Amino acid sequence: MVIKKNLSLQSYNTFGLSAKAANLVHIHSEAQLKATLKLSYQPIFILGGGSNMLLTKDVDGLVLKNEISGIKVLRKNKETVTLKVGGGENWHRFVLWCIKKGYGGIENLSLIPGTVGASPIQNIGAYGVELKDVFTKLDATEIATGKKQTFTKADCNFGYRESVFKKKLKGQYFITTVYFQLTHRNHQLNMDYGAIKKILEERKVKRPTIKAISDAVIYIRSTKLPDPAELGNSGSFFKNPEITRQQFEKLQKRFPTIVFYDLPNNQVKIPAGWLIEQCGWKGKRVGNTGAHAKQALVLVNYGAATGQEIEALAYKIIDSVKKRFGIILTPEVNII
Repeated sequence: MVIKKNLSLQSYNTFGLSAKAANLVHIHSEAQLKATLKLSYQPIFILGGGSNMLLTKDVDGLVLKNEISGIKVLRKNKETVTLKVGGGENWHRFVLWCIKKGYGGIENLSLIPGTVGASPIQNIGAYGVELKDVFTKLDATEIATGKKQTFTKADCNFGYRESVFKKKLKGQYFITTVYFQLTHRNHQLNMDYGAIKKILEERKVKRPTIKAISDAVIYIRSTKLPDPAELGNSGSFFKNPEITRQQFEKLQKRFPTIVFYDLPNNQVKIPAGWLIEQCGWKGKRVGNTGAHAKQALVLVNYGAATGQEIEALAYKIIDSVKKRFGIILTPEVNII
């Protein structure tokens, strides 16, 4: 076991922020994890792909970098396949592996940064699909006791970019393995969200496949979102707010061009990017940070930003949206 001391986390987070870890160890197995937890470092900080966090300070205690790998087919019947996947696997590479094998259900989640182990925490989602749609269960180790526990879908309490691991159990468990149920025949293709159908039509795809949808999603995300390797960012910084139908109708009278999506239970979703753009933030630079020119929902590091600078910009945006629309944006990114 090698514990790295006073290590820069700049290459470990997609914002490219230069916060330091007092101690860091790469975790490759459950056995190594249990042995590491016996060292009694405090506090413990769990790190996946570093794509959904904003570091505003150095990290004390011990950082556990999840690198548990492996993809295994557990069961396969006429229609579906059940997979067991290590929490440290790269999410996008896992998606591409599934598509190559002909396994469907997560093609709409292509090019989302991060690890498999982090995907249930956030209940990642894109283009009409969420992690919970293909999730069956996960195995996790409790940090305080070192005990292994299995969480079912109900246990995870999934919501919009939410789970029990972002609320009640935040920071208390290290997710070692995630189980998925995908299709290998009669795939249920989801093409009605965003520009997927338009891209397929432009490419003259008459009989879409899971690969065609994945390719379309990759193209859309690549053209809309900056590559973290070139411009530090964490993807969508804010959640899309959901309001009541009554609230929406009042807003629509004041802002007739407001963009929206109808939801069940008399709710309406408003794109956070549209709200931010209407407040004049799209493409605006503030010091070393700003809102991206192509997608206002993405806050970026122009090369020398600190976590505090990005956090300050986020709250300026929140205040301006609240003042104009009466809607309070919530960060999707974990602010550390």
